[in-house]
Amino acid sequence: PFDKFISAKRTLTTQMKATGEVMSICNNFEGALMKAIRSLEQHVDSLMSFDFSHLSKDELIEELHIVDDMRIWRIAEAIRQGISYDEIHEITKIDVWFIDKLAILVEMEQALQAKELDEDLLREAKRLEFPDYLVAKLAGKTEEEVKALRKQYDITAAYKMVDTCAAEFAATTPYYYSVYGGENEAVETNDRKKVLVLGSGPIRIGQGIEFDFCSVHCTWAFKKEGYETIIINNNPETVSTDFDIADKLYFEPLTPEDVENIVNIEHPDGAVVQFGGQTAIKLTEALLKMGVPILGTSAENVDAAEDRELFEEILEQCEIPRPKGHTVFTAEEAKKAANELGYPVLVRPSYVLGGQGMQIAISDEDVDEFIGIINRIAQEHILIPGIMEHIERAGVHSGDSISVYPAQSISQHAKDTIVEYTKRLARSLHVIGMINIQFIVCGEDVYVIEVNPRSSRTVPYISKVTGIPIVPLATKVILGHTIRELGYEPGLQREADYIAIKMPVFSFEKIRGADIALGPEMKSTGECLGIAKTFNEALYKAFLGAGINLPKYKNMIITVKDEDKEDIVPIAQRFQALGYKIYATRNTAKALNENGVNAIRTNKIEQPSPNLMDLILGHKIDLVIDTPSQGVEHSKDGFVIRRNAIETGVNVLTSLDTATALVTSLENTDVKKLTLIDIATIDKR
Repeated sequence: PFDKFISAKRTLTTQMKATGEVMSICNNFEGALMKAIRSLEQHVDSLMSFDFSHLSKDELIEELHIVDDMRIWRIAEAIRQGISYDEIHEITKIDVWFIDKLAILVEMEQALQAKELDEDLLREAKRLEFPDYLVAKLAGKTEEEVKALRKQYDITAAYKMVDTCAAEFAATTPYYYSVYGGENEAVETNDRKKVLVLGSGPIRIGQGIEFDFCSVHCTWAFKKEGYETIIINNNPETVSTDFDIADKLYFEPLTPEDVENIVNIEHPDGAVVQFGGQTAIKLTEALLKMGVPILGTSAENVDAAEDRELFEEILEQCEIPRPKGHTVFTAEEAKKAANELGYPVLVRPSYVLGGQGMQIAISDEDVDEFIGIINRIAQEHILIPGIMEHIERAGVHSGDSISVYPAQSISQHAKDTIVEYTKRLARSLHVIGMINIQFIVCGEDVYVIEVNPRSSRTVPYISKVTGIPIVPLATKVILGHTIRELGYEPGLQREADYIAIKMPVFSFEKIRGADIALGPEMKSTGECLGIAKTFNEALYKAFLGAGINLPKYKNMIITVKDEDKEDIVPIAQRFQALGYKIYATRNTAKALNENGVNAIRTNKIEQPSPNLMDLILGHKIDLVIDTPSQGVEHSKDGFVIRRNAIETGVNVLTSLDTATALVTSLENTDVKKLTLIDIATIDKR
């Protein structure tokens, strides 16, 4: 019950505290324990689910004296830290036989992390009932890769019949449990339509015996209609797990993988999830992916009922009155809403059963406390790998912008706002998987440009530079796992120790006739990465990777539109300080010379020689900075300049932000002192 009573003492004594129980059956103790752990529905799946690795050996020995529901996880950590069986036994009085069995599971965890996942290791891991996603996590593979290996090696779950006759004579009761290794005793039948009824798992506060009642009566009703009935459940104290209720009973954990193993054998015509409480409801999406139709209320309508905002809309459409309320995401919003509504108020999360996380608040202090509890219970699972900053201002497509991680010039307040807006959008859009969001930051104000509930170009980049496997994580989240199950804490992840800069790469010289001026339509054909301990070195590496290797001749051309003339002055001053000779068209040269830059005036291309075209075709120019004017009638000269420059191998920049970045990199980095970074060694979190 500790998920309900957050502040309760977890100590176990002679006074019973459990509200329910699970049972698992396997042909070995270790496998049975692994099944039982993942049947608890307490966000645990192995002996690594509670982390005590931060404790020293002495601290851990002290904590072994604590008798609570997390004791076996402390014992597992004690085994990892080399504390002897005898010492663990002396403290806990747990028989050495059981301690050794826990050690076997710990050894398998370590083997999966350290060894190549070959057939023998995978067979043993599955014999010990390590689920595929856990094997994948430990072995550094994807769940799909593990499934493919199992298929390749023909490692599949077999089902044994429980011997209800104690070996006195042959048992015929269709009461099954899974093992890996051995002959399958669950015979597929096809003479009648089949329905799969999902039980409600362990009894706990808010999900009690009433759901088992519903499951049993549902099963009986299907039997009367001529269906072959199949129940999956793991609660030994319920009627649904009596062997004579359904045509077949599978005593298994209610997880996607365990259910899929049964589906692969039975091939049911449909499944019923609405009678098994939240346990069954959570398997809806997994069943649909397995190709099993959901009988009764559709998944979409279940979602509409569970989601408070969608439900409010439905009530509005139906013109049904309801108590006044507000949807909020933070404690501040909750307090504001509560004061508008007037205390007392009911505070509750969405997607809960049995009032989980609901509290009555009579003051702002109550709201602060209850929102904190709700956030822990509701298990917010929004992971933000990082915030990337574009060097170019808004107006240049994100794919054509230089992207910097971590963001360098954004205030902490703006970062906090971005995180908060991201969470709100992810929740409101009910994102399961990936989302990428583009913001504009102007001072301390944050605006949203675009939201896409999908992957983005920056995913490989941010994955490599943070060490966070974003796509595998998103895939597993889509399959039903949570961020914490996958070993991460929700929210913005800590920044990496490196500066990583993604530089767009263009193929303008290959695309004849294309205007290279950057705008809202993407034009880059690739990208490269510069990574270093400092911003300037990373930036210089990125420019080198993109083929901008300067200086060569230290000659450059500047021609900018009127609104950029003020901003170009400090950039030109910095290039001049680096020894560059600057050529500029009339108005640009005038603006530069008036501000202390020694710019050599040159004619436009339509004017007599020597003009810009002569300079470009002379193959002595390193760089052209040309910001195009708006409008077709103003763009012709600039287009010709840019095209000819590109086709003769001259670097052309059309954004002053990019020009600023380039001169910064040239000022602060010596190519002879560049450091080497092995990206494979970046922290994998």
